[in-house]
Formats: sequence, C-alpha cells, structure tokens
Amino acid sequence: MSHSTITTHQNLLIALRSALGDAYVLTDGDLSSYEQDWRKRVRGKALAVVRPGNTQEVVAVVKACASAGVSVVPQGGNTGLVVGSIPDASGTQVLLSLQRMNAVRAIDADNLTLTVEAGCVLQNVQQVAEQAGFLFPLSLGSEGSCTLGGNLATNAGGTQVVRYGNTRELCLGLEVVTAQGEVMHTLSGLRKDNTGYDLRNLMIGSEGTLGIITAATMKLYPLPAVSLTAWAAVPSVEHAVKLLGLAHQHLGAGLTGFEMMGQFALSLVDTHYPQLRVPLWQNTPYCVLLENSDTESEAHARSRFEHLLELAFEDGCVTDAVVAESLSQARNLWHIRESITLAQAEEGLNIKHDISLPVSAIPAFVASTDALLTREIEGVRIVNFGHLGDGNLHYNVQSPKGSDNKLFLQTQEDRVNTLVYEAVTALGGSISAEHGVGSLKVDSLPHYKDPVALALMRQVKQALDPQGLLNPGRVVR
Repeated sequence: MSHSTITTHQNLLIALRSALGDAYVLTDGDLSSYEQDWRKRVRGKALAVVRPGNTQEVVAVVKACASAGVSVVPQGGNTGLVVGSIPDASGTQVLLSLQRMNAVRAIDADNLTLTVEAGCVLQNVQQVAEQAGFLFPLSLGSEGSCTLGGNLATNAGGTQVVRYGNTRELCLGLEVVTAQGEVMHTLSGLRKDNTGYDLRNLMIGSEGTLGIITAATMKLYPLPAVSLTAWAAVPSVEHAVKLLGLAHQHLGAGLTGFEMMGQFALSLVDTHYPQLRVPLWQNTPYCVLLENSDTESEAHARSRFEHLLELAFEDGCVTDAVVAESLSQARNLWHIRESITLAQAEEGLNIKHDISLPVSAIPAFVASTDALLTREIEGVRIVNFGHLGDGNLHYNVQSPKGSDNKLFLQTQEDRVNTLVYEAVTALGGSISAEHGVGSLKVDSLPHYKDPVALALMRQVKQALDPQGLLNPGRVVR
C-alpha cells in the first residue's frame, strides 16, 4: 500500500471519528461478528467498522468515503447466506453497520402502516406491531437477529409469502442515502403514487449496491382471530402440489403458510435435535406444514381445516396428519421446520441452493435433479425443503456420509451448482429466490440471467453509483 493511500485512510478515519465519535468507529479488537459471514465460509478485513446512530451520520460516512474514494459495505444483522454484507480481505473497505438505527418512528393505525429504521431487528418489528393490535407478517428463521433494512435490501421471503408476499410487497416507502450522500425521502405510506419510475422497488433487493436504506414505511394487517397449524405426510411432491391446490381452493386467503420438507431433511432434525420429536417423518418421503389464519373463530378455522384434510385423505394427497391442539404445539411444529438449516449445519458444510420455479414445474425438477445428482455423485444426500406455496425450494446438497465435507465442497461445488442451475433454468426458474446474489452468485448470474436485463442492471449501477463505491462486487461486477 502506497504512502499516499495510507495517508488517505488515516485522514478518513479522523473524519469518521469526528462525525460519529471514537466509540462508533471500530478498528481494533474482535470484529468477527461484522467481518465473518453467517455460514463461516468467508472472513473479510475492514479498514473500519462504523456504527452511525441516525441518517445524517450515514450521510457523513458516505460523503467522507466518497471523498476518499473508499468503498462502503452496508450491513444489517449479518445473517445473509450469499456473502453479500461483509468486507473483502483488502482492509480498505468501510463496513457500515446500521444496528444502532433501530427506532420505531411512527405507527399510523388508520393507514395501517409502521415506519421503522433499518437496524430494527425483525422480531422487534413484529412485537411492536402486535402490541399496537396489528400483524406484521414477515417471518424468517433468523428473525431474532436479522434487521428490516437487510430484509429490504435482499427482498427477503420467509414462511408467509404465499399470503402476504415478499418484503417488497410489504413496503410502501423508503428513506435511502445515495452514493453521493444525498437522502431520498419517500416515507409517506401511500398505496397509490403514480409519479414516475418506481425507485422504491429499485432499491429493494439491490443488496446495498444502489443506495443505503435507512428507514422504511411498512404495511400492517389486522391480527387474525386464530391461526391453526397442521402437519401432513404426503406420498410425493406431486401430491404436495395437489394438496396446495386444495388448500388454495378451500382456505383462500386463510392459507398463510405452506412448507414442504423431505424425509432426509427431517431426519437431520431428528438426529441433531431429538427433543423436538419430529412427527410422521419415518414412513413418508415428504411432510407438509400448513397454516390457516382465520378472522372469525377457532371453531370456524378448525372446521375448514378438518374439511380440507378430509378431502385430501380421500384424494390420496395425505396419508396421515396432525393438527396442533395448542399454541405451544404449533410453535413446536414451526420450530422443527426452522431447525432444518441448523441441523444441516450440525451435519457439516453443504452446498446451498435457493431456487424458485413455477409450482407446476417443481415435481419434474425434483424427480429429474434427484436422479441426476444421485447418478453423478455416489452417496450424495439431498436436503430438500422450502416454501412450496410460492415455488421456492432450498434444494441443498450434503456430502456422502462419512466423507470430508471441506473436500467435497472444494471438488464438487461448482459442478453441483452447474447441474442444479441448468435444471432450474431449463424449467423457467431462478437461481436465487429469496437469499439474493451477493458475491457467492455474482459470477454465475451472467450464465442464467437474460443478457438484456443484465446489461440494464449494469447501466443502473453505473448511473446511481458511478464511482462503484457501494458494496462493489455484489449483484453485478
């Protein structure tokens, strides 16, 4: 590193400390919680970790970095799965953590909206909404530590998408700091605003490459009178899709969750978390978790649920089922579903895929890709689970039992990714459904994204961030 670069960095640190205070510009000590990705695949090194407490401090950080020509990596809860929110290994990037910006700015009960800062933990947003008598439906396995800004930056999905949509569908307005250190204010909470390009949706899902989200106005919904949960054994993916159709037909908007879990995925939970007591999994290739939310009463909800399951039994879609008899039972069933990722991590390093397909294409994809991988890699184990209701599978690949996990990743990951991504693309799907692109998929994207769309994405990046200072090397090169 040249003497002039060292001087530039020293002057930048002085400017950052002046703007934020010494306590919020971190350069020493254990910074692994900021510099290591959640999956522990990559460890970066930041020039500094800065923790602004308000939007004007974010502006000051961005302006100082832009003046010094130093890139900024925005970060929420650092729970992402595509290595998109940690610094690179150069020691020259500023990691901007939004965790201190966690205030709830306003609740507008008549407008059914909540305005909250980007660093607010998702679970806290849910609790604030519930205390005010409303539902904020975004729900993820990482909700105890992920932040709303990160959810918006990656357009997170989760378990309620079948009813309420991705984070994008829940957002009515944003406050964003641009690459030039200006602030875009669109927090009005309007459901109709037809005054030009949709900049809000351009920022959502851009993974911090076009602007830094500092606050958002989000939709609220009335709390349901009751939510019931059922766990059903199904004999095949085709039967799971048929059950989904019946659920749409007989529950309508009451269907708020529909998750499919393969037998091996559930066996991992049973092995590593036996206290959770996974039901029905031993004698069926797949289980489905359904949630029915009702605005009337528990009796009404239970009657509709039981009618659906009766029809499903008659049709052969379901071979066995349990309906949770209490809130604690329902939570335990959902906890099993959310524990698959953790159980897989306990089993060892694995190759993750977050893919989406038309629901109608999922049976063919699973059948053909299962057969392909089993034929190509002897002993390979497939961890298939996910949000069947919206066509999103976490189609993960575990190494053969007893093999070296690290060696398997080194020698097989690129090959497995190619096989899976080509199968997805052939059926009109996407290689990233809800996790984003980050740096993990940035070099795969050009092979599977429409070239005109990719060129337009690059032009947008160039127009909004001509210096290339916001989260470089993510989404597009």
